[in-house]
Amino acid sequence: MSPFLTGRRAAAAIVTAALLVPLAACSGGSDDSAKKDGGASGGTTKLTVLAAASLTDVFQKAGAAYEKEHPGTKVTFSFAGSQELAAQVKQGAPADALVTADTKTMDGLRADTGTPTVIAKNRLVIATGKGNPKKVGALKDLADSKLKVVLAAPEVPVGRYSKKVLDAQRLTVKPVSQEPNVRAVLSKVEMGEADAGIVYKTDAATAPEKVHAIDIPDAQNAVASYPAATLKSSRHSAAAAAFVKWLSTPEAQKLLQQAGFQKP
Repeated sequence: MSPFLTGRRAAAAIVTAALLVPLAACSGGSDDSAKKDGGASGGTTKLTVLAAASLTDVFQKAGAAYEKEHPGTKVTFSFAGSQELAAQVKQGAPADALVTADTKTMDGLRADTGTPTVIAKNRLVIATGKGNPKKVGALKDLADSKLKVVLAAPEVPVGRYSKKVLDAQRLTVKPVSQEPNVRAVLSKVEMGEADAGIVYKTDAATAPEKVHAIDIPDAQNAVASYPAATLKSSRHSAAAAAFVKWLSTPEAQKLLQQAGFQKP
């Protein structure tokens, strides 16, 4: 065989290999896209859900139930005050879905979320130390200057709800501290650092051995709504939408209502 033919064949092989490289790269990119949105290639989809602090206990159970029903999906939660979650979304924190403790916070994120759906409602109670040692009986008692009261900060949903009910009764309450979320309020009461605080009914129910819950009459109470929505920045939009939709299913609603949440 002549050296000229050998050289031509070698050159042709190099050109063919060069053409196949971008085709292989395109094929690999398609598989990666499938993995990013729903784990279509058989991998595990990891969802990150930003959720209001008051959902901590029930969402841990809900996440386990969802993973059991959807074996290809792993759900991780990040709990904080709704205002903190909103700040994370605006700063571009990587996440797939958001659940807040009020519609106002969610409405402020319209440019960043899909259409929200209310999945549950909640009401306020007065939390005191076990046995209610200060004999707190109603909202008006919180105005007693001798009582150490702790509330959530006014920019926090539960803090805003608390202010609303106290203002409606024309009560002036001077808290010893204003906390970043409802669990911090509950913790202050649990540890005896405060005589009383206003929390959600569901939060007081998580510590029946440490706090006493005093119901607030419906006519004086506020109703908290919990909207859930996907985040437009999600890398798993289909899987995120599936999780948000699941929160309205009978199975998820049963868990929420067992935890003391009301129907949406």
